[in-house]
Amino acid sequence: MKSISLIAILLFISYGLYAQKQAYKIYKSNGEETSYNEMLNTSSESDVVLFGELHNNPVCHWLQLEMTVDLYEMKGQNLSLGAEMLERDNQLMLEEYLQGKIATTTFENQARLWPNYETDYKPLVEFAKENKIEFVATNIPRRYASIIADHGFEGLDSVRNEAFRWIAPLPMPYDPDLPGYKQMTRMMGMHREPNLNLPKAQAARDATMAHFILKHKEKEGVFLHFNGTYHSNNYEGINWYLKKYKPNVEITTIATTEQENLDKLEEDSRNLADFILVIPSRMTKTY
Repeated sequence: MKSISLIAILLFISYGLYAQKQAYKIYKSNGEETSYNEMLNTSSESDVVLFGELHNNPVCHWLQLEMTVDLYEMKGQNLSLGAEMLERDNQLMLEEYLQGKIATTTFENQARLWPNYETDYKPLVEFAKENKIEFVATNIPRRYASIIADHGFEGLDSVRNEAFRWIAPLPMPYDPDLPGYKQMTRMMGMHREPNLNLPKAQAARDATMAHFILKHKEKEGVFLHFNGTYHSNNYEGINWYLKKYKPNVEITTIATTEQENLDKLEEDSRNLADFILVIPSRMTKTY
């Protein structure tokens, strides 16, 4: 009997060790552990929520959908969605799809969707369609970002006026000394002569997303925006432009990072955002 009891205890201890595996933890900017519910409740009281994702991480996409569902239960039609992954010149097509005016295949074949749309973003679009939630394509069309990357903001001088419907108003505010843009320049310089226009293209994306978030923002509602975490980390990028365009806007930022150990937020991830979603480094990827 003693040996059976000992085996049972060992099995219980072993099970307990394995049962503590976690898919994520959430921390505040100061490194204090917090909960999904606190992140949700804080987000529900904001004007804009910037959910920074790692594009190929399934936990990000699952929590984005869960937050969308939960915020919809709290806010109803006062919830709006927007995404970096949809370009501004496809807004009409997106609206036509959400309203049932064009077929799924038409939308998906013509809207220049990301390769992981089917698994990672389609559930968000379909939820918006089912519940008649506004969904905004916020990103600058990639062809104009490419012009800026090659020729700077001056390259847009040769673009026809109709194109400016899809770009943040010119001249765009731009601060090359923001740490995120400076880091981009430094990283390029490690391998070749840095292209000083690439941070400008990044800024044009950030500015355009911020502009169209504010343009579609409901006065009493929450605008939940999905973007790569680098577009809002350290309260820069989209966040910086939102504050530049509308200083009193209330923003909640969510950043995502990966760590081998989730028990403590690593020092270099502190202050990335109001909430930091930490996911195991070994998490499987969607692509």
